[in-house]
Amino acid sequence: MKANHRQEKRQFERLFEKEGIDKVEDRMAILEVFLGVEQHMSFQELATLLENKGLDFEPDFVKKTLNLLCRYGFASKRKFEGQPTLYEHRYLGSHHDHLICTKCKKIVEFENPQMETLQLEIASFHGFHVLQHKMEMYGLCSDCLRERVSLTPLSYAREGESGVIEDFTGGSAAQLRLATMGLRRGDEVEVITNKGEGQLVVAVNATRLAMGRGVAAKIMVKPNGRRKDLQ
Repeated sequence: MKANHRQEKRQFERLFEKEGIDKVEDRMAILEVFLGVEQHMSFQELATLLENKGLDFEPDFVKKTLNLLCRYGFASKRKFEGQPTLYEHRYLGSHHDHLICTKCKKIVEFENPQMETLQLEIASFHGFHVLQHKMEMYGLCSDCLRERVSLTPLSYAREGESGVIEDFTGGSAAQLRLATMGLRRGDEVEVITNKGEGQLVVAVNATRLAMGRGVAAKIMVKPNGRRKDLQ
């Protein structure tokens, strides 16, 4: 166990006993499991982890213990866009910010002293005294970005190329129109004609379809590497 984790446990025990909080040993067991996972964790994930380790606590007891950890500064509660409430270990004297992938929900912590200094300089310039702050940057992680780069709009595919429909862009009306054309995620599509302007003709499920370039641009295809030479 890391030295700072041992220190956290000693502080936890002294503080909780001083405050007269009950069931300190049981709460200590929850803290040990919580400290053993150096990542953001939901209440349900912690409850499952406790169960897997043979620790049978009532959900309400685990929830109240998490709230106590937050109240006394051992944990921080985070609410990121599109995710359940998450908890992380709060290290004293340190601060970090977050990169959040909007696709796979991966969270990356980072520290940048220059950025911290710049933020204070900006606040000082405006006569503002910073009490606390957080930075959350949303985007795509490197893994999801590589996957996205591998996709291409159908309008960019060349004659004879084929691939698998992975996704549709555009609003609900556009996606409904594509569905009425018989296009589904997972369908293999082959480009019959594409002159770089005007309509495309494609084959999907042994059926030829003609579509405008605007519609084709909303169909994201993952090339399968197969190409049919056209006469």
